[in-house]
Amino acid sequence: MVFYFTSGCGEYTLYMGKDKYENEDLIKYGLPEDVWFHVDDLSSAHVYLRMKPGMTLDDISENLLLECSSLVKANSIQGCKKSSVYVVYTRWKNLKKTNSMVDGQVGFHRPENVRRMLIEKNNPIVNALNKTKVERHPDLFKEQQDRLREIQEQRKQHKRMEDKKKRLEELQKRKEKEERSYDRIMTSENMVSNKDIQASADNSAAEAYEDDFF
Repeated sequence: MVFYFTSGCGEYTLYMGKDKYENEDLIKYGLPEDVWFHVDDLSSAHVYLRMKPGMTLDDISENLLLECSSLVKANSIQGCKKSSVYVVYTRWKNLKKTNSMVDGQVGFHRPENVRRMLIEKNNPIVNALNKTKVERHPDLFKEQQDRLREIQEQRKQHKRMEDKKKRLEELQKRKEKEERSYDRIMTSENMVSNKDIQASADNSAAEAYEDDFF
């Protein structure tokens, strides 16, 4: 079972697993747009924010960060009792799981890409999010595969468009080059008029007549 929440900062979805076993599935079957939140150095739920495609961590607004951090603090047995805690967050793809780790435990591929913020108790935000809470039983594997196929197709489409653009640019360059070559051929120095051709023909005839005469 996964709990879904609707952000008050726009069309964003927050979600978390019911227990540590479901957290394992969320760690395994996240999407590239997902951001993971957890109370630092304390046990807590794993809260995820599903960003919009193309977004980065820097694009997350302060209010949206506050929602995610407040929710994860409220779902920490120890953290919810404290007036403030530190919350860490990073992209889902930065999560690292090894066989030696217990359920719910994660590491990071790049620790330098993990961010940390201080969050204080904020019941109004948590209460507002809980009003949007929905329980679902999603097929996480299928959702992940569908999204990966969609991304792959988008990349293929982008490559096709780039290849087409490149071909058109090459054709345009070739056309301009041919036009420049034609212009050089048609310069006044290289052009011969009908009058010049006629004069040449007359001179040739006169020389031939003179040769015959002598």
